[in-house]
This record gives sequence, C-alpha cells and structure tokens, in this order.
Amino acid sequence: MGIRHFLKQLEAEGELTRIRKEVSTEYEMAGIIDATDERPVFFEKVEKANIPVVAGLVSSKELVAKALNIEKPQLLHKLSNAISKPFPIPEIVPKGECQQVVEKNVDLTNLPIMKYTKKDGGKYIASAIAIIKDPELGRNTCFHRLMLLDQKRFVARIVEDRGTDTALKKSGGELDIAFCIGNSTAVLLAASTSLPKGVDELGMANALEKTDLVKCQTVDLEVPKDCEIVLEGRVTKEMAPEGPFLDLTGIPDKVRQQPVVEISCITSREKPIYQTILAGRKEHRVLMGMPKEPTIFNETNKVCECKDVYITNGGCSWLHAVVQITKKKPDDGKKAIKAAFEGHRSLKHCVIVDNDINIYDPNEVEWAIATRFQANRDAVILPNQRGSSLDPSGDLSEGKKAKTCKMGLDATIPLTQTGKGFKKEEYQKVDLEAFL
Repeated sequence: MGIRHFLKQLEAEGELTRIRKEVSTEYEMAGIIDATDERPVFFEKVEKANIPVVAGLVSSKELVAKALNIEKPQLLHKLSNAISKPFPIPEIVPKGECQQVVEKNVDLTNLPIMKYTKKDGGKYIASAIAIIKDPELGRNTCFHRLMLLDQKRFVARIVEDRGTDTALKKSGGELDIAFCIGNSTAVLLAASTSLPKGVDELGMANALEKTDLVKCQTVDLEVPKDCEIVLEGRVTKEMAPEGPFLDLTGIPDKVRQQPVVEISCITSREKPIYQTILAGRKEHRVLMGMPKEPTIFNETNKVCECKDVYITNGGCSWLHAVVQITKKKPDDGKKAIKAAFEGHRSLKHCVIVDNDINIYDPNEVEWAIATRFQANRDAVILPNQRGSSLDPSGDLSEGKKAKTCKMGLDATIPLTQTGKGFKKEEYQKVDLEAFL
C-alpha cells in the first residue's frame, strides 16, 4: 500500500507516534528516531522546512508484512515468488500524485535533509530510490545515498561495477537519473533487491502489489506515481569527496571521490511527506538484509529442501545467515552452505540447522552448534573469496575488490547418528493454573 494509506492504518491501530514540537534535522531528529527504537514516528514541524518527516515504517518484518497485507510467516515466500517472477511490467499512466507540484527553480536546501552524526561528511538523504536506464539493459532501480553539496547538487555514492556504474560507463560518464522519496514498502523492497541484469526491479514491486508509473517531466524515466517527492536530474562527470557516513555495520564509511548529480526539477504531491531512514540501524538493515533471504532460499532449494532463512541482526543483517533445512542426504548440509554463498555473494558466515531449530533464537542456533557440530568434520572454510566492502576485517585494498575468508558450519544431525544424544527431552506439559 502507498505510504499515506499505511500511515493512516498505523495511526488507527495506535502504532504511530506524533512529534508535535519543532525539531532540527541536525542530529536531533536522528536522536529521537533512535530513542523511539525506530518505531513509526511522524515529525509534524521541522526546523527550516515546511515538510513533515516520517521514519520507522520498515523497521521490522512485522511492519513490512503489515504494509504488504500479509502475515509475517508469508514474507519469505511472497518475496521469493516476486523475485522469481518479477512481472508484469508496471503500467505507465498519464498522471501521478507525485507531479501535483512541479518546481524547476530547484532549491534542495528546502528539503528536510538530515545530518545524522557529527562524523557525517554533510547532510544526507539515505531513503531515496534511484531510477536510471541502462542503454542496453533498460530500467534499473536501486539505492544511492546522497550527500548535499548546494542548492542544486548532490554527490552520490555509486558502488563500482553495479547497475548505475555500468550504465554510466556505457553512456560516456553521464546519465539521466530520478530519485524518489516517500515510497511504498513494495518499491523499497524491490529497489533493495539484486535481480539479474536486465530484470526490472519495478516489475518485482508490481508483483508484490500494483505499482503504476508516470513519466518524469524533464528526463526520459518513469517513477512510481504515488511516491511523495521526485528529484529529476543527471549524473555528471564531475567528481567530489563523498563521506564519511554510517554504513550498514554502524561504522562510518570512508571518504571517496564520487560522481556529482545535478538536479534540474523537483516534483511532488501538494503537501508532501519526507520519508527518512536511520543509517546503520533497523530500517537500513531490514531493507538490505531481508531481500537476501529469498535469494538464499531459492538457491538452497535447488540442492536440498530449505525451510527458512534468517539474515541475522548480529551479523549486521548482511554478513551472517542461518539456514534451516530438512536433511534427507548426508551431504545436504554441505550443499546448503555452498548454495547460501551463491544466493548472497557478500555473505561471510552461515550456519545450517535442522528444522527442529528455531533460527530466530540465537540460543537454539548456538545449541545446535554446541551439540551437532564438529569443526574437523562439519566446517567449510573458503579462503580468498569475494567479500563485502562493509566488512572492516576483510582485505579492502584500494583499487581491488574486497576479499575475505568465508566459513560455513553444518550444525545438522549426521544421518548415521540420528538417535540418542541429538534431541532435547521434553518435560510433561501441565496446566499450571490447576496447581496454583
């Protein structure tokens, strides 16, 4: 559902906190969001801006499921199906709510762009999805954090050899781009998901829920018609320092030379709502990590029966996963380890468990490792692998792709030893009230 409909639902259910006192975008707003544990919060008055701000809308799987009108246990399969069948292509309609107001006299400083911590390199937009067109592969949707430079320009963090970067190289170093702020949960999830080259992420959004598009005013791109704010512009050949800024691990990312984006037009709803997310915290992690669970699930199901996948919070919602399988063959655990690393290339460590283990309970996972795992027999260690630039312990040599040592732990019961010693004994169930 659109962000406005979702806000109404949350408020009706008593799940939306309203902050009526005026707040500053410099440190104060981030501090309040953090203090609320990232529960949905609506800032009615923002210093030096006439636009209200909302945060916390995708800070848990429960909220994501609510926004998609499903139950939490259905999430994995819903996302898995949308990734496997990201269609139909969204319809392009003549008019969209996001173009009720058109401003070609651009002043980005009127937006409630936040400064999160005192280590930030500048004011940042962390919640905008970016839409571009690759000259060969077509439309691509993803996230790029944006550091404000002045009234008309940002410097964007564009990861090397990913969709926007490869499109830029094909286009001679310049490229039209649109940034959308205030999006449905379906659009946010689709933009967070790495689909095969040439597959339209907005098709995935449309598979999750109907997502109509509208053509931009000044660039040849299409954007979700019901988003709140659209920044139309162009990625230029000019470079500028970007960073530092909190990354997924909660550690400030380093300063890099990155492309400058010039914004030529802003369109919006008549009274737009600015959506923000707290960098390096729950929303950031849900959007980054959760879309990797169905890709691991799909790959693992190619080699054995996978029941569930959890990208863990302790692993920064990126580097660690627990995979639950129904073991039928002796080597299913080892096969699942290999498949998990295929399903999420940045994954560093994974644990494979049987279907009697609650993968969301770290104590149960640790119990499985303690009682069912032998390092000399059940560990898979893969040195010198492609790693994640988010892992400060990896080899992050300048000019080279990140390298790491990966490890998988097969904490499943050996099929030859399924009897005594691997199952917890249960106590008799009683009605405690009858004895009190």
